Amino acid sequence: PRVRTIWGGYFASNQPRVVLESGFVDYVVNGPGDRAFPMLLGALECGSPLAAIPNLIYREGDALVKTKKDELYDQDALPPLPYERLNTFYPLRQYLGKSCLGTRTIAYHSSMGCPFKCAFCAVVPIYNARWSGKSAAAIFKDIRYLKEQYGGNAIEFHDNNFFVSEKRTVEFAKLIAPEGMTWWGEGRIDTINKYSDESLALMRASGCKMIFFGAETGNDEVLKKMDKGGTQSAAQIKAFAARMARFDIIPEYSFVLGTPAETPEKVMRQIDGDIAFIREIKSINPATEIVIYVYSPVPAEGTALYEQVLESGFRFPQTLEDWISPAWDHFDLRKNPLTPWLTPQMIDKIRDFETVLNGYFPTVSDIRMSPLKRRVIRTVSSLRYKTGLYKMPYEVKALQRLWRYRQPEIEGF
Repeated sequence: PRVRTIWGGYFASNQPRVVLESGFVDYVVNGPGDRAFPMLLGALECGSPLAAIPNLIYREGDALVKTKKDELYDQDALPPLPYERLNTFYPLRQYLGKSCLGTRTIAYHSSMGCPFKCAFCAVVPIYNARWSGKSAAAIFKDIRYLKEQYGGNAIEFHDNNFFVSEKRTVEFAKLIAPEGMTWWGEGRIDTINKYSDESLALMRASGCKMIFFGAETGNDEVLKKMDKGGTQSAAQIKAFAARMARFDIIPEYSFVLGTPAETPEKVMRQIDGDIAFIREIKSINPATEIVIYVYSPVPAEGTALYEQVLESGFRFPQTLEDWISPAWDHFDLRKNPLTPWLTPQMIDKIRDFETVLNGYFPTVSDIRMSPLKRRVIRTVSSLRYKTGLYKMPYEVKALQRLWRYRQPEIEGF
């Protein structure tokens, strides 16, 4: 009983009631814990009040208390990570993995948060549409150190939204260009579409090979429900794919199929429409990487999409034990069909199309696929893709299993 358990991160911040009512957790750090965590430890040691500690959720009787959100820190003011000390316990070269970008790929976070409030995103409750990033000079200093000391030759920026600032991106591109490193990041179509041609050309010349974008859907009505907070539209998604081709930057588009609608017929029409839209994107820019998710609701209360999810009969687990049951084990991978508006036929249609699409356009991210294997699986998938006969593509699945084909993206926020 004297041990206090503190939990932070996406799940705890999105499901604080379930977490705190479980009896296993005493406090939830609701966002960055750099200040909240040591303040909480000090308060527990001294027995002082908790209300003044930012980014904290706790129980008082049956009520949940949420303290005020802390300001996002100046990222450049934070002390540098002690890479040398980390290397003593965890040899960093072992963590520089082989990828389609390079043989020793650095995974790096250069910012916190995102300035948008997408209705389906688990990042929103943590940062409340706020973003704070390191300067280009600070990023470059870290990257060059990791290159010189540990042999890094490529970078994956795992920021929620790396490209918020065109100025920062351009400054970083100028700094990193002489290093000969390939890099990847996550951004928004309607943000980067505002970048100048000069900026995009500089990004490519500096080693930017691929950018991940949440295209989501080709249905403007559904995009409006998703409330991405910008100007993204189906027309813009298509035009942007063509623009990326001009600069030889691969757009990695993720789509969310199976969003709820008023009737099953409308859900099916939305799925068919998105399949047709994805095919159109591939005809505009065949290099576009396509990532397909089945819609899995995020408990972002207060949004129109969330209310429609509840009206459709969907319910989130009410206990922590339920969340770790087999039925919910892979919920966060967005491959889960546990939604009342999706029939088995709909799920099969999405998965069969995904199988054929990945066969006809094998992802560049699967570095184990040899050129010969790519030609074979593309040939086997060709008739199905060209005719639209996606149902039960057992021959394509057999090759994917035989060669352990890696889908372009297997999990996300």
